[in-house]
Amino acid sequence: MPIKNRFAQMLPEAVEWRHDFHRNPELLYDLPRTSARVAELLRAFGCDEVVEGIGKTGVVGVIEGQGARKGGLRCVGLRADMDALPVEEKTGAAYASQTPGKMHACGHDGHTATLLAAAKYLCETRAFSGRAVMIFQPAEEGGAGARAMIRDGLMERFEIEEVYALHNMPGMVAGSFGIRPGAMMAAADFFEITLEGKGGHAAKPQETTDPVPIAAHLILALQSIVARTTDPFEEIVLSVTTLASDSKALNVIGNSVTLGGTVRTMSAATRDLAETRLREITQGVAATHNARATVDYRRGYPVTRNDAAAAEAAAHVAEAVAGSVDRAVAPMMGAEDFAYMLEARPGAYGFIGNGDSAPLHHAQYDFNDAILPAGASWFVGMIETRLPSE
Repeated sequence: MPIKNRFAQMLPEAVEWRHDFHRNPELLYDLPRTSARVAELLRAFGCDEVVEGIGKTGVVGVIEGQGARKGGLRCVGLRADMDALPVEEKTGAAYASQTPGKMHACGHDGHTATLLAAAKYLCETRAFSGRAVMIFQPAEEGGAGARAMIRDGLMERFEIEEVYALHNMPGMVAGSFGIRPGAMMAAADFFEITLEGKGGHAAKPQETTDPVPIAAHLILALQSIVARTTDPFEEIVLSVTTLASDSKALNVIGNSVTLGGTVRTMSAATRDLAETRLREITQGVAATHNARATVDYRRGYPVTRNDAAAAEAAAHVAEAVAGSVDRAVAPMMGAEDFAYMLEARPGAYGFIGNGDSAPLHHAQYDFNDAILPAGASWFVGMIETRLPSE
Protein backbone atom coordinates (compact mmCIF):
# COMPACT_ATOMS: atom_id res chain seq x y z
CA MET A 1 0.00 0.00 0.00
CA PRO A 2 2.57 2.61 -1.07
CA ILE A 3 1.65 6.15 -2.12
CA LYS A 4 -1.06 5.74 -4.71
CA ASN A 5 -0.23 6.83 -8.26
CA ARG A 6 -3.61 8.55 -8.53
CA PHE A 7 -2.49 11.14 -6.00
CA ALA A 8 0.53 12.07 -8.10
CA GLN A 9 -1.91 12.77 -10.95
CA MET A 10 -4.23 14.65 -8.60
CA LEU A 11 -1.49 16.69 -6.92
CA PRO A 12 -1.79 19.88 -9.03
CA GLU A 13 -5.53 19.98 -8.32
CA ALA A 14 -5.04 19.34 -4.60
CA VAL A 15 -2.36 22.04 -4.42
CA GLU A 16 -4.79 24.44 -6.09
CA TRP A 17 -7.39 23.69 -3.38
CA ARG A 18 -4.78 24.18 -0.69
CA HIS A 19 -3.54 27.49 -2.04
CA ASP A 20 -7.10 28.74 -2.40
CA PHE A 21 -7.80 27.98 1.27
CA HIS A 22 -4.47 29.56 2.20
CA ARG A 23 -5.29 32.80 0.38
CA ASN A 24 -8.65 33.01 2.12
CA PRO A 25 -8.17 32.08 5.81
CA GLU A 26 -11.10 32.13 8.21
CA LEU A 27 -11.14 31.79 12.00
CA LEU A 28 -12.85 29.46 14.46
CA TYR A 29 -16.53 28.95 13.53
CA ASP A 30 -16.63 31.87 11.10
CA LEU A 31 -15.93 29.74 8.01
CA PRO A 32 -18.59 30.64 5.42
CA ARG A 33 -16.29 30.49 2.40
CA THR A 34 -14.22 27.52 3.52
CA SER A 35 -17.19 25.37 4.50
CA ALA A 36 -19.08 26.22 1.32
CA ARG A 37 -16.09 25.35 -0.86
CA VAL A 38 -15.54 22.04 0.93
CA ALA A 39 -19.21 21.11 0.54
CA GLU A 40 -19.15 22.12 -3.13
CA LEU A 41 -16.15 19.89 -3.84
CA LEU A 42 -17.58 16.92 -1.94
CA ARG A 43 -20.76 17.12 -4.01
CA ALA A 44 -18.75 17.41 -7.22
CA PHE A 45 -16.78 14.28 -6.27
CA GLY A 46 -20.02 12.32 -5.97
CA CYS A 47 -20.36 11.82 -2.20
CA ASP A 48 -23.59 10.00 -1.39
CA GLU A 49 -24.48 12.58 1.23
CA VAL A 50 -23.09 15.99 2.12
CA VAL A 51 -24.28 17.63 5.33
CA GLU A 52 -23.43 21.19 6.34
CA GLY A 53 -23.88 23.00 9.64
CA ILE A 54 -22.79 20.25 12.01
CA GLY A 55 -21.00 21.97 14.89
CA LYS A 56 -22.12 25.32 13.45
CA THR A 57 -19.94 25.31 10.32
CA GLY A 58 -18.67 21.74 10.09
CA VAL A 59 -19.14 19.71 6.91
CA VAL A 60 -19.56 15.94 6.58
CA GLY A 61 -19.32 13.90 3.40
CA VAL A 62 -20.52 10.29 3.31
CA ILE A 63 -19.15 7.78 0.80
CA GLU A 64 -20.71 4.33 0.52
CA GLY A 65 -18.43 1.44 -0.41
CA GLN A 66 -19.45 -1.08 -3.05
CA GLY A 67 -17.74 -4.21 -1.80
CA ALA A 68 -19.33 -7.00 0.20
CA ARG A 69 -18.51 -6.51 3.86
CA LYS A 70 -15.65 -8.65 5.13
CA GLY A 71 -14.71 -7.07 8.44
CA GLY A 72 -16.63 -6.26 11.59
CA LEU A 73 -16.71 -2.49 11.17
CA ARG A 74 -19.45 -0.69 9.26
CA CYS A 75 -18.35 2.96 9.43
CA VAL A 76 -15.04 4.80 9.86
CA GLY A 77 -14.57 8.56 10.17
CA LEU A 78 -11.64 10.64 8.92
CA ARG A 79 -11.19 14.16 10.20
CA ALA A 80 -9.51 17.36 8.98
CA ASP A 81 -9.60 20.78 10.65
CA MET A 82 -10.38 23.89 8.56
CA ASP A 83 -9.75 27.03 10.64
CA ALA A 84 -6.81 29.44 10.50
CA LEU A 85 -5.09 31.62 13.12
CA PRO A 86 -5.07 35.35 13.97
CA VAL A 87 -1.48 35.76 12.72
CA GLU A 88 -0.06 38.25 10.21
CA GLU A 89 1.55 36.18 7.45
CA LYS A 90 5.21 36.77 6.55
CA THR A 91 5.91 33.93 4.10
CA GLY A 92 6.05 36.04 0.95
CA ALA A 93 4.33 33.20 -0.91
CA ALA A 94 2.48 34.00 -4.14
CA TYR A 95 -0.63 32.49 -2.51
CA ALA A 96 -0.17 34.31 0.82
CA SER A 97 -3.18 35.33 2.88
CA GLN A 98 -5.26 38.11 1.37
CA THR A 99 -6.85 38.87 4.75
CA PRO A 100 -4.76 41.05 7.08
CA GLY A 101 -4.18 39.53 10.48
CA LYS A 102 -5.24 36.00 9.50
CA MET A 103 -3.24 33.10 8.08
CA HIS A 104 -3.08 29.33 7.93
CA ALA A 105 -0.14 29.09 10.31
CA CYS A 106 -0.88 25.52 11.44
CA GLY A 107 -1.48 23.75 8.13
CA HIS A 108 -5.21 23.23 8.39
CA ASP A 109 -5.43 24.32 4.74
CA GLY A 110 -3.20 21.34 3.94
CA HIS A 111 -5.15 18.97 6.16
CA THR A 112 -8.38 19.98 4.41
CA ALA A 113 -6.87 19.56 0.93
CA THR A 114 -5.42 16.18 1.92
CA LEU A 115 -8.78 14.82 3.09
CA LEU A 116 -10.51 16.25 0.02
CA ALA A 117 -8.06 14.35 -2.18
CA ALA A 118 -8.79 11.17 -0.24
CA ALA A 119 -12.54 11.78 -0.58
CA LYS A 120 -12.25 12.21 -4.35
CA TYR A 121 -10.28 8.96 -4.65
CA LEU A 122 -12.73 7.03 -2.49
CA CYS A 123 -15.65 8.31 -4.56
CA GLU A 124 -13.88 7.12 -7.72
CA THR A 125 -12.90 3.66 -6.47
CA ARG A 126 -15.27 2.67 -3.64
CA ALA A 127 -13.06 -0.38 -3.04
CA PHE A 128 -14.25 -0.88 0.52
CA SER A 129 -17.31 -2.06 2.39
CA GLY A 130 -19.50 0.00 4.66
CA ARG A 131 -19.36 3.78 4.97
CA ALA A 132 -16.49 6.27 4.96
CA VAL A 133 -17.31 9.57 6.66
CA MET A 134 -15.21 12.62 5.78
CA ILE A 135 -15.32 15.09 8.70
CA PHE A 136 -14.29 18.70 8.07
CA GLN A 137 -14.19 20.42 11.44
CA PRO A 138 -14.26 24.10 12.43
CA ALA A 139 -12.67 25.81 15.41
CA GLU A 140 -9.80 23.54 16.36
CA GLU A 141 -7.73 26.58 17.37
CA GLY A 142 -9.29 27.15 20.77
CA GLY A 143 -12.97 26.85 19.88
CA ALA A 144 -13.52 23.12 20.59
CA GLY A 145 -15.10 22.51 17.20
CA ALA A 146 -14.75 18.74 17.63
CA ARG A 147 -16.85 18.89 20.78
CA ALA A 148 -19.44 21.04 19.00
CA MET A 149 -19.76 18.48 16.19
CA ILE A 150 -20.10 15.65 18.70
CA ARG A 151 -22.81 17.55 20.59
CA ASP A 152 -24.61 17.95 17.28
CA GLY A 153 -24.78 14.16 17.03
CA LEU A 154 -21.86 13.52 14.67
CA MET A 155 -21.02 10.04 15.95
CA GLU A 156 -24.58 8.77 16.34
CA ARG A 157 -26.05 10.31 13.20
CA PHE A 158 -23.43 8.75 10.93
CA GLU A 159 -22.90 5.64 13.10
CA ILE A 160 -19.15 6.22 13.28
CA GLU A 161 -17.30 3.38 15.01
CA GLU A 162 -13.69 4.53 14.69
CA VAL A 163 -12.14 7.90 13.83
CA TYR A 164 -8.68 8.95 12.60
CA ALA A 165 -6.76 12.17 11.95
CA LEU A 166 -3.32 13.47 10.92
CA HIS A 167 -1.42 16.64 11.76
CA ASN A 168 1.63 17.89 9.89
CA MET A 169 4.79 18.24 11.95
CA PRO A 170 7.66 20.60 11.08
CA GLY A 171 11.07 19.08 11.76
CA MET A 172 10.00 15.55 10.85
CA VAL A 173 11.17 14.19 7.48
CA ALA A 174 8.63 15.20 4.85
CA GLY A 175 6.07 12.44 4.30
CA SER A 176 7.25 10.34 7.25
CA PHE A 177 4.83 9.27 9.98
CA GLY A 178 4.83 9.06 13.76
CA ILE A 179 2.01 7.20 15.54
CA ARG A 180 2.05 5.73 19.03
CA PRO A 181 -0.48 4.17 21.41
CA GLY A 182 -1.62 6.21 24.39
CA ALA A 183 -1.09 9.92 24.85
CA MET A 184 -0.09 11.90 21.75
CA MET A 185 -0.98 15.45 22.87
CA ALA A 186 -1.48 17.02 26.28
CA ALA A 187 -4.50 18.30 28.13
CA ALA A 188 -4.33 22.10 28.33
CA ASP A 189 -5.91 23.99 31.24
CA PHE A 190 -5.76 27.71 31.98
CA PHE A 191 -5.70 29.68 35.23
CA GLU A 192 -6.02 33.28 36.33
CA ILE A 193 -5.18 34.20 39.91
CA THR A 194 -5.93 37.54 41.54
CA LEU A 195 -4.01 38.46 44.69
CA GLU A 196 -5.56 41.29 46.73
CA GLY A 197 -3.49 43.18 49.28
CA LYS A 198 -3.50 46.77 50.44
CA GLY A 199 -2.05 49.53 48.30
CA GLY A 200 -0.24 52.69 49.28
CA HIS A 201 2.78 54.91 48.70
CA ALA A 202 5.90 53.11 47.56
CA ALA A 203 7.91 55.06 50.16
CA LYS A 204 5.88 53.44 52.97
CA PRO A 205 5.71 49.73 52.17
CA GLN A 206 5.25 48.94 55.88
CA GLU A 207 1.76 50.41 55.64
CA THR A 208 0.77 48.19 52.75
CA THR A 209 0.28 44.54 51.88
CA ASP A 210 2.22 44.62 48.64
CA PRO A 211 0.78 42.02 46.20
CA VAL A 212 3.78 42.15 43.85
CA PRO A 213 6.31 40.25 46.03
CA ILE A 214 3.49 37.91 47.04
CA ALA A 215 3.00 37.14 43.34
CA ALA A 216 6.74 36.52 43.04
CA HIS A 217 6.61 34.02 45.91
CA LEU A 218 3.60 32.36 44.33
CA ILE A 219 5.18 32.02 40.89
CA LEU A 220 8.12 30.14 42.41
CA ALA A 221 5.92 28.09 44.75
CA LEU A 222 3.73 26.89 41.88
CA GLN A 223 6.76 25.24 40.29
CA SER A 224 6.86 22.85 43.26
CA ILE A 225 3.85 21.15 41.64
CA VAL A 226 6.20 20.06 38.86
CA ALA A 227 9.37 19.57 40.89
CA ARG A 228 8.10 18.15 44.18
CA THR A 229 4.46 17.02 43.80
CA THR A 230 4.21 15.17 40.51
CA ASP A 231 5.74 11.76 39.82
CA PRO A 232 8.89 12.50 37.77
CA PHE A 233 7.74 9.96 35.17
CA GLU A 234 4.53 11.95 34.61
CA GLU A 235 4.71 14.78 32.08
CA ILE A 236 3.57 18.21 33.27
CA VAL A 237 4.34 21.78 32.22
CA LEU A 238 3.13 24.71 34.34
CA SER A 239 3.80 28.16 32.91
CA VAL A 240 2.92 31.55 34.37
CA THR A 241 2.68 33.68 31.26
CA THR A 242 1.08 36.96 32.36
CA LEU A 243 1.52 39.27 35.34
CA ALA A 244 -0.16 42.66 35.86
CA SER A 245 -0.60 45.05 38.78
CA ASP A 246 -3.55 47.42 39.06
CA SER A 247 -1.03 50.19 39.73
CA LYS A 248 0.07 52.21 36.72
CA ALA A 249 2.35 54.59 38.64
CA LEU A 250 5.95 53.75 39.52
CA ASN A 251 5.66 55.25 43.01
CA VAL A 252 2.40 53.52 43.97
CA ILE A 253 1.98 50.04 45.42
CA GLY A 254 -1.19 48.64 43.95
CA ASN A 255 -4.05 46.87 45.66
CA SER A 256 -3.97 43.77 43.50
CA VAL A 257 -1.96 41.69 41.04
CA THR A 258 -3.35 39.26 38.48
CA LEU A 259 -1.28 36.45 37.06
CA GLY A 260 -2.24 33.77 34.59
CA GLY A 261 -0.93 30.82 32.68
CA THR A 262 -1.41 27.27 31.57
CA VAL A 263 -1.03 23.74 32.92
CA ARG A 264 -0.37 20.90 30.50
CA THR A 265 -0.56 17.26 31.53
CA MET A 266 -0.69 13.79 29.97
CA SER A 267 -2.94 11.92 32.40
CA ALA A 268 -6.25 12.52 34.15
CA ALA A 269 -4.75 11.87 37.57
CA THR A 270 -1.93 14.38 37.10
CA ARG A 271 -4.40 16.88 35.68
CA ASP A 272 -6.58 16.64 38.80
CA LEU A 273 -3.56 16.76 41.11
CA ALA A 274 -2.19 19.88 39.44
CA GLU A 275 -5.45 21.78 39.80
CA THR A 276 -5.85 20.77 43.46
CA ARG A 277 -2.31 21.76 44.39
CA LEU A 278 -2.48 25.04 42.46
CA ARG A 279 -5.52 26.07 44.45
CA GLU A 280 -3.99 24.96 47.78
CA ILE A 281 -0.62 26.62 47.19
CA THR A 282 -2.25 29.86 46.05
CA GLN A 283 -4.41 30.11 49.15
CA GLY A 284 -1.49 29.16 51.40
CA VAL A 285 0.88 31.75 49.96
CA ALA A 286 -1.80 34.44 50.11
CA ALA A 287 -2.67 33.63 53.72
CA THR A 288 1.00 33.61 54.74
CA HIS A 289 1.36 37.19 53.48
CA ASN A 290 -1.97 38.46 54.84
CA ALA A 291 -3.51 38.73 51.38
CA ARG A 292 -6.59 37.28 49.69
CA ALA A 293 -6.62 35.14 46.56
CA THR A 294 -9.20 34.10 44.00
CA VAL A 295 -8.53 31.38 41.44
CA ASP A 296 -10.27 31.00 38.10
CA TYR A 297 -9.23 27.59 36.75
CA ARG A 298 -10.61 26.55 33.36
CA ARG A 299 -10.33 23.09 31.88
CA GLY A 300 -9.35 23.13 28.20
CA TYR A 301 -8.85 20.29 25.72
CA PRO A 302 -8.35 16.85 27.28
CA VAL A 303 -5.47 14.47 26.56
CA THR A 304 -5.38 13.24 22.97
CA ARG A 305 -5.11 9.52 23.69
CA ASN A 306 -4.84 6.87 20.98
CA ASP A 307 -6.55 3.53 21.35
CA ALA A 308 -3.80 0.88 21.29
CA ALA A 309 -5.36 -1.35 18.61
CA ALA A 310 -6.37 1.59 16.45
CA ALA A 311 -2.90 3.14 16.77
CA GLU A 312 -1.29 -0.08 15.61
CA ALA A 313 -3.68 -0.27 12.65
CA ALA A 314 -2.85 3.34 11.78
CA ALA A 315 0.90 2.71 12.14
CA HIS A 316 0.64 -0.36 9.90
CA VAL A 317 -0.95 1.73 7.13
CA ALA A 318 1.65 4.48 7.61
CA GLU A 319 4.43 1.91 7.33
CA ALA A 320 2.97 0.65 4.08
CA VAL A 321 2.73 4.20 2.70
CA ALA A 322 6.12 5.53 3.80
CA GLY A 323 8.21 2.38 4.21
CA SER A 324 8.60 2.93 7.94
CA VAL A 325 6.86 4.60 10.86
CA ASP A 326 8.04 5.89 14.23
CA ARG A 327 5.93 3.96 16.74
CA ALA A 328 7.79 5.65 19.62
CA VAL A 329 7.38 9.23 18.44
CA ALA A 330 7.57 11.62 21.36
CA PRO A 331 4.19 13.00 22.46
CA MET A 332 3.77 16.77 22.45
CA MET A 333 2.68 19.08 25.26
CA GLY A 334 0.54 21.07 22.85
CA ALA A 335 -3.20 20.40 22.87
CA GLU A 336 -5.59 19.20 20.16
CA ASP A 337 -9.37 19.05 20.22
CA PHE A 338 -9.46 15.78 18.26
CA ALA A 339 -9.13 14.51 21.83
CA TYR A 340 -12.91 14.88 22.17
CA MET A 341 -13.47 12.56 19.20
CA LEU A 342 -11.10 10.00 20.70
CA GLU A 343 -13.06 10.17 23.95
CA ALA A 344 -16.24 9.48 21.98
CA ARG A 345 -14.89 6.66 19.77
CA PRO A 346 -11.77 4.51 19.46
CA GLY A 347 -9.26 5.79 16.96
CA ALA A 348 -5.84 7.32 16.48
CA TYR A 349 -4.11 10.61 15.76
CA GLY A 350 -0.78 10.71 13.99
CA PHE A 351 1.93 13.08 12.82
CA ILE A 352 3.08 13.43 9.21
CA GLY A 353 6.41 15.13 8.60
CA ASN A 354 6.33 18.60 7.06
CA GLY A 355 10.08 18.73 6.48
CA ASP A 356 12.37 21.63 7.33
CA SER A 357 9.81 24.39 7.73
CA ALA A 358 9.11 27.16 10.20
CA PRO A 359 7.33 25.89 13.33
CA LEU A 360 3.58 25.71 13.73
CA HIS A 361 1.84 29.00 14.58
CA HIS A 362 4.78 30.99 13.18
CA ALA A 363 4.26 33.85 10.73
CA GLN A 364 6.64 32.18 8.24
CA TYR A 365 5.18 28.69 8.50
CA ASP A 366 3.80 27.03 5.37
CA PHE A 367 2.34 23.60 4.69
CA ASN A 368 4.51 21.40 2.46
CA ASP A 369 2.48 20.57 -0.67
CA ALA A 370 4.77 17.63 -1.42
CA ILE A 371 3.30 15.62 1.49
CA LEU A 372 -0.27 15.73 0.17
CA PRO A 373 -0.01 12.36 -1.66
CA ALA A 374 1.39 10.59 1.42
CA GLY A 375 -1.30 11.99 3.69
CA ALA A 376 -4.11 11.20 1.26
CA SER A 377 -2.76 7.67 0.75
CA TRP A 378 -2.80 7.15 4.51
CA PHE A 379 -6.41 8.34 4.79
CA VAL A 380 -7.48 6.03 1.98
CA GLY A 381 -5.47 3.19 3.49
CA MET A 382 -7.31 3.56 6.78
CA ILE A 383 -10.65 3.13 4.99
CA GLU A 384 -9.53 0.22 2.81
CA THR A 385 -7.95 -1.67 5.72
CA ARG A 386 -10.58 -0.93 8.39
CA LEU A 387 -13.48 -1.52 5.97
CA PRO A 388 -12.12 -4.31 3.77
CA SER A 389 -14.29 -5.91 1.12
CA GLU A 390 -14.18 -9.42 -0.23
